Amino acid sequence: MSELESSTSAGVVTLLLRRPDKANALCASLVEDLHSALDQALRHEPGLLVVRGDGRNFCAGFDFTGFEDLPVAELAWRFVRIEQLLQRLAHAPCATLALAHGGCFGAGADLVVACGTRLATPDARFRMPGWRFGLALGTRRLARCVGAANALHILETAAVLDAAAARELALIHEIGGADDWQARIASLRATSCGLDARSRAQLAQILAVDTRAADMASLIESLTAGDLQARIRAFRATP
Repeated sequence: MSELESSTSAGVVTLLLRRPDKANALCASLVEDLHSALDQALRHEPGLLVVRGDGRNFCAGFDFTGFEDLPVAELAWRFVRIEQLLQRLAHAPCATLALAHGGCFGAGADLVVACGTRLATPDARFRMPGWRFGLALGTRRLARCVGAANALHILETAAVLDAAAARELALIHEIGGADDWQARIASLRATSCGLDARSRAQLAQILAVDTRAADMASLIESLTAGDLQARIRAFRATP
């Protein structure tokens, strides 16, 4: 089974993460598939890009399988590629929609935050534990989403947020089920079709707060601050 399914219908591109046995964790191949799918999708100037997950969870974040056996440069590069993916979503020249359910952890929660509209089912749970091993991934995007004080609390505590708490903080916009999702997709598609592709792209560029260079610099600084594998190992050993 392919790890990613990309489909297009009436100007809406849907990217479906398909590693349900691994809670759709972001292995290297899935991240590269997402980059390739974005390359293909954006060439056709869609009105809306939807990201969702197969199975019981949206995305469990970085796939740590075998991380200790990787050369440190390759391990770091995997985080860089995820940051590049998040930046592409956050600055996409079209509307973006995350449909979150179940577990949305680490880089999986960052995938949600990178999208312009964020919906979740009542069972969705969010957690961002990256700073427990000193990883600066998505920090500024989260702060713009929920405010600096709330972002500090979320990242310091690595607390699990249920859908209601995430909604209160504006980490997500709405809570609902599959029927609500379809109605929201139709609404966003209708709105996006009110502008031509050039105008949509220009508007997105004007309104976006562009911290891509600073975000990448912060990530690289965090990746090179000491023994990355040892930090991850200590984090994963903590209950």
